[in-house]
Formats: sequence, structure tokens, C-alpha cells
Amino acid sequence: MTFSENFPILKNCVYLNTANSGLLSVEIANWRKQHDAEFIEGGSTFRANNLKVMEDLRLNLSESFSSKKDNTYLNQNFSSGFNAILNGLAGNHRFLLLQEDYPSVSYPVTSRGFEFLEVAIDANLEENILNAIEKFKPTVFAFSMVQYISGLKMQSDFIKNLKANFPDLILIADGTQFLGTAEFNFEQSGLDVLIGSGYKWLLGGYGNGYIFLSDKVKEVLYENRKHSALPSAPFLSGRDYLSLSLEPGHLDSLSFGTLNEGVKYLNEIGLNSIEKTTANLANQARRALHQKGLLTDWMVERKEQSSIMSLPLDKQTVDKLIAEKILCSPRGAGTRISFNFYNTEEDLNSLLGVLD
Repeated sequence: MTFSENFPILKNCVYLNTANSGLLSVEIANWRKQHDAEFIEGGSTFRANNLKVMEDLRLNLSESFSSKKDNTYLNQNFSSGFNAILNGLAGNHRFLLLQEDYPSVSYPVTSRGFEFLEVAIDANLEENILNAIEKFKPTVFAFSMVQYISGLKMQSDFIKNLKANFPDLILIADGTQFLGTAEFNFEQSGLDVLIGSGYKWLLGGYGNGYIFLSDKVKEVLYENRKHSALPSAPFLSGRDYLSLSLEPGHLDSLSFGTLNEGVKYLNEIGLNSIEKTTANLANQARRALHQKGLLTDWMVERKEQSSIMSLPLDKQTVDKLIAEKILCSPRGAGTRISFNFYNTEEDLNSLLGVLD
């Protein structure tokens, strides 16, 4: 089955909008239909037998992205996951944030009354961060692995060096615009926490997400609950205080099963292949758009790049994109485009044709 057969929308438009929403494949849609058909037939019996999908997903995530299975948790989305992490941290932490980062990163911190400092995102980003650490002395640095407006990607070596030079600094990252775009080893990344939603690059639909924890941060979360008596209800048997805190309530087997199917699909293609294919096309686009003056020098010159770009287009050009059925998103002061493995050079040429 070709990509256009598995993702029929590709036959009807140029889809440069995975940064807004990943696509639902025909194969996964069929899995969802079968899931609900079995639910119709089985009711509570189906639910009892289908809880295994959550453990399958936990295992697939941990194996795919090198997070310990016991340190891998399931949550409904990044926002709820990040709030759950913040609820488990002491109130005296000092946060370093990035200006104009995703609101779900900054607002939960600032609204809780944590002390915080925001760092400007510009050509001197890494230097700005180091200077802020030296002067402000934060205990937590929370940031997006890939910025949702500009597509700026945090450099992997910089994150590792931060952890090596500031081992007590807790590094919390939003992986929503990152996980599923490339091979990734959480254990070797330097991160303490990676949280994300599954509906973009993991092609997992809505209502699901993940939390990866380092051993170190796992020890300090919800310390006030460590020695509290756990619920004695039989259906909560085997749950510990972290599981009950980070995975509260019932998990939806349809939503998390869809994410599980998305992760399996990406593994079938190969994350290494996805990374190379997407990077090749995104680099072609970046060079062409830079020549047109639509991307700044410093954004193009960064070593590690995402496939997300923000273009300063006027309304007339945006209207032409819409007329030509080229799907993208208004974000910030620009128009955001994003390339995934199912995009082609023909898609890029269609975009450049409108811009010309």
C-alpha cells in the first residue's frame, strides 16, 4: 500500500501540516473500527480483555525510544502530563523558560507562582541559556524540543552538555513536535523528563500522550505521597503512588491503542528512514526558501534542523496557497509549513510554484 493509498488526503491536497495534526491512516482507521465492533459485542468483557493494549504501548514506546519501561507513563496529552509533573515538584523550584514557547509549557509554570526567567530565542540561543543559568541559577529548565512556531530544534549535544555541566538541573522537554521524526534515545539524551502528545508525528490520533522519566527525577516526584497508604481496591492492585499520580483514572483503549498502532507503523517504515527522507526534503525546502529571503541566515545555519518552518507571507500569497489546496497553518506572525515522510518533491515544487 502506497502512502497516498494509506493516507487518502494526499490525493486531494498538498499536506504540509503535520505540525498541526498528523494523518490517520486507512490501516489504523480499520483497527479502530474493529476495536469498537468488539466493544459493541463484548461490553465490559471486552474492556477487561483489552486493557493489555496499554502495556503493549508502554513496551513499544520504551523499546522504540529507549526509555525504561518502568519509567514510561501514559497520559492524555502533553498539557495534562506536564501539569501532573509540576504537581509533583516542590514549590520552591526556579524555572528557566524560553520566550514565545508553547503556551502549555510556560503558562502552567507562571500561573503556579514558581519563580521563573524567560530566555530570548535568537541566533545566540545557547549562549543566552548558559548566561541565564549562571545568573538566575534555575533548578528546572522546561522547553520544547522543537519550537511550534519557528521549528527551531534544540541541539542534542547542547542538551547533553547541559546535563553534564549542571547535573542537578532538571531538564523537562515537550516532545510533541519531535518524537516520531527521528531515532531518539531518551536514556542517553540528558533529559530528565520528556512529555508529549501522540497526534502529530506519531500519527496516533487525539487523546493520548506519554511521559518518560529519568531515574533521578522519578525519585523526587510526589515525595509527599511515597509513604502514604495506597488504595486497597482490587482493581488498583499493582499500582504505585507515581502510577496513580501520573496515570489517574481510566485510560481509553481506543485512544492509546491508536497510538500503539501509530508507533508500530513508524517502526515498520523505520525511524532512521523517516529521519533521512524528511531531512532531505526539508533541507531542499530550506535552501530554496532561504534564497527567496523567507528564512533568516541563523535559522538555516543551525546544525540540527526540524522539518517545520515559518514563512512571512502576505495575505495574497496565503490565499493562493489555500486556492491551490496547500494545507499549512497560521502561527505567530507567519505561515507554518512542515514536511513529513509522506511528502514528496512534487509537494515542495507545488509550494515553490505558488511562492514564485
